[in-house]
Amino acid sequence: MFEHLEDVVLHYEELLNELSDQDVLNDQNRYRKLMKEQTDLMPLVEKYKEYKEVKAGIEDSLLILEEEKDEDMRELAKEELNECRSRIDGIEHDLKILLLPKDPNDSKNVIVEIRGGAGGDEAALFAADLFRMYVRYAERSNWKIDMMNSNENGLGGFKEVVFMIEGDGAYSKLKYESGVHRVQRIPVTESGGRIHTSTATVAIMPEAEEVDVQIDMNDCRFDVFRASGNGGQCVNTTDSAVRLTHIPTGIVISCQDEKSQLKNKDKALKVLRSRLYELELSKAHDAEAEARRSQVGTGDRSEKIRTYNYPQSRVTDHRIKLTSHRLSEIMDGDLTEVIDSLTTADQSAKLAKI
Repeated sequence: MFEHLEDVVLHYEELLNELSDQDVLNDQNRYRKLMKEQTDLMPLVEKYKEYKEVKAGIEDSLLILEEEKDEDMRELAKEELNECRSRIDGIEHDLKILLLPKDPNDSKNVIVEIRGGAGGDEAALFAADLFRMYVRYAERSNWKIDMMNSNENGLGGFKEVVFMIEGDGAYSKLKYESGVHRVQRIPVTESGGRIHTSTATVAIMPEAEEVDVQIDMNDCRFDVFRASGNGGQCVNTTDSAVRLTHIPTGIVISCQDEKSQLKNKDKALKVLRSRLYELELSKAHDAEAEARRSQVGTGDRSEKIRTYNYPQSRVTDHRIKLTSHRLSEIMDGDLTEVIDSLTTADQSAKLAKI
């Protein structure tokens, strides 16, 4: 697996030389492309450098033990040998992870769609709780939130909410969140104190660029209407909201969060582009039957992935059998434990296949 690492190091050094070339510096598109490639390779090159240093430490220690007669020197060599041997397995594992094929979408922004499912008003309230959870996680990660569309139920819940999270690596962290999220708790609308089970669906889509998906505007129909729900006077009294229908697929997207009809149209096209891109990704996943049976799961929005049990303050991710009793922290956006566990499980499944 490590055979081509020397070639990677040589390529990395060539990139560094290219980045200092004046012609490259004058070409911003080429400079950005090379800079991204260099940044992506840096962790692998640094880890391989560490690997070679530890391997050299093992060889030097063994040589000293073979040739040295002084007991103090031999003792130091034994300590060095033990330390290096204790590190080598971990470094080799890290290298294998870094050598796994990268998801080309990992660095992209994401468009998040959350919809209340089974459970009526309680499902809408849970959808709002999930929305706040992801917003808080984005804030902890110093990412930016851009609202696309929302449809409230009058009790502070969302029948539907669509928003973009802009930040480096957003998709790599949130891609495992797609699916059915289930909540078990006593709803605020329940007078008898009984525990109800409700659901909300989450869809995580990488933001698609124009180069990823070409949209024929002749396939699109735009209707404008007056925005509803919370908003200023200008929002509610002008035809600023936009409904976009993509005729070939039947996809319908509404955007009303901006006062400008043009901005809402632009946001609707962003969502459509990402929806169409997701359809293409789904087709690719369907062709890879083994990948769909992986430990983490497919990320399909019809798949029940997680349960939030309020009476027991428990969160369970069903794909990796993870149980945490930190429900309040997780709902406040502290998703690091869950996301790291899902990432590790996915990497382990890929390593096992290799």
